[in-house]
Amino acid sequence: MKLYFSPGACSLSAHIALHEAGLAHEAIKAPTKTKTLPDGSDYRLINPLGYVPYLVLDSGEGLREGPAIVQYIADQAPEKHLAPANGTMARYQLQSWLNFIGTELHKGFSPLFTPGMPDEAKAMAKERLMQRLAWVDGELAGKQYLMGDTFTVADGYLFTVTNWPAMIGIDLSDLTNLGLYRARVGARPGVQAAMKAEGLI
Repeated sequence: MKLYFSPGACSLSAHIALHEAGLAHEAIKAPTKTKTLPDGSDYRLINPLGYVPYLVLDSGEGLREGPAIVQYIADQAPEKHLAPANGTMARYQLQSWLNFIGTELHKGFSPLFTPGMPDEAKAMAKERLMQRLAWVDGELAGKQYLMGDTFTVADGYLFTVTNWPAMIGIDLSDLTNLGLYRARVGARPGVQAAMKAEGLI
């Protein structure tokens, strides 16, 4: 498989999933600004949308959108328990978390990274984002991971998006449960391996 990624972007979630699953893959840097691959070709010839992550399977088929990609990866290594079995309530709970992280957190950061966004709009986005993160902090009380005692692909995604506040000067130190959780997830060998592969540590 080939994973197209941009260092530190949401594609880190898929990169973490691949390492946690122990699946052989090639990671190819696809800068979201230049769209130019290491060989000089235009990334949009592979993924016309031009964003990451994008996973090319051994069959040659392509898969886009992080929540779909990480579930596919998890299902290739069921013994790793990165996602509950399809059709179970636990799987729907996992999908609920993936959707929440994608729509309420991931997209919530967009105005804060957008050049030229008015300060008032950024302040409103930050307030909304902090409300969501405070709720997540409460949900993590007494838990090792989002789904309980087992690390899942949702944890890789939450870890990825909660790396971003530090880049834009948002202080999460009051969110104690989230801080402990991030330290726990960040220490995992699969997470460390993905971050090293992206040059983040």
